[in-house]
Amino acid sequence: MSVEMTRDRFEELVGESLDLIPPDFAAAMDNVVVLIEDRNPDEPTLLGLYHGVALTERTSDYGGVLPDRIFIYREAILDICHDEDDVVNEVAITVVHEIAHHFGVDDDRLHELGWG
Repeated sequence: MSVEMTRDRFEELVGESLDLIPPDFAAAMDNVVVLIEDRNPDEPTLLGLYHGVALTERTSDYGGVLPDRIFIYREAILDICHDEDDVVNEVAITVVHEIAHHFGVDDDRLHELGWG
């Protein structure tokens, strides 16, 4: 059973998760935007997605491009949670996971670190 939560409250949780990012990392984030969508159209159970060029892969040719996008999928997260505490935890994990991709950390390493 999924958790009922307003879009405003969910957006608040995403904002709170972003506030937990250490200041040095937040300052290093470059040309990236975090978006909240209901679901990924191709993979409806996906919780989050990073789409862009990781900082570690950018070369001197990088420039004049649209921002990288981090998607957090609201309904997919609510579907797997039992209560608001679960949502708070899952949003934080998903936000950190996708930001890590922006810094060039791959899924295997994230799983090793417990952020899979």
